[in-house]
Amino acid sequence: MTDDLLLRHRAYTRVVHWAYAIFFVLALLSGFAIYTPWLFRLLTPLFGGGPMTRLLHPWFSLGFVVAFVLQIVNWWRPMSWTADDRRWMRDIRAYVTNAHAREPEYVDFFNAGQKAYFWTIVASALLFVLSGVPLWFPKTFNTAMVSIAYVAHDIAAIVMLVGFIIHIYEGTAAQPGTFQSMTRGTVEKRWAWTHHPAWYRRAVRRS
Repeated sequence: MTDDLLLRHRAYTRVVHWAYAIFFVLALLSGFAIYTPWLFRLLTPLFGGGPMTRLLHPWFSLGFVVAFVLQIVNWWRPMSWTADDRRWMRDIRAYVTNAHAREPEYVDFFNAGQKAYFWTIVASALLFVLSGVPLWFPKTFNTAMVSIAYVAHDIAAIVMLVGFIIHIYEGTAAQPGTFQSMTRGTVEKRWAWTHHPAWYRRAVRRS
């Protein structure tokens, strides 16, 4: 820590974040290997062959869900929806087009866009794990339920993949300095003042 830095994410938050990120990538790659024949030969060697890929995929997915649940518990309060978030969503076009040099004064630890993304992934993860159970134990369920589970599983995976890509962009190129908050845990005061003014004022008072 220096006079120009603020603590954004503590070690526990960062460890949990990277745990479910790693499990998600492993589940994604192993899932792609199983899903499409033209990726089967390319990706299955990463996991020790086809049978091992099929064996590991549900465990990777379960690891992602468990780690993500820890983050839900960790972020339940800062991710809660408020009246200020409704104000932010009404002016979302300004955020997307970078119409303003900084976020509105009321933006706290997370803005409404980050919260919407988070809860979308929560819903997708829930669908992901519920649909994954019939696929993991197909003989326990009837054919119709397994077929529906395939479709639901694919939808959940696509939503999370698109969200993952957006998340990477927003955390790197769109907002330089954000990635550091999940590696070192700190952000520059200028970054905090620009992107999260309400949180910045509170954090400065504590520092």
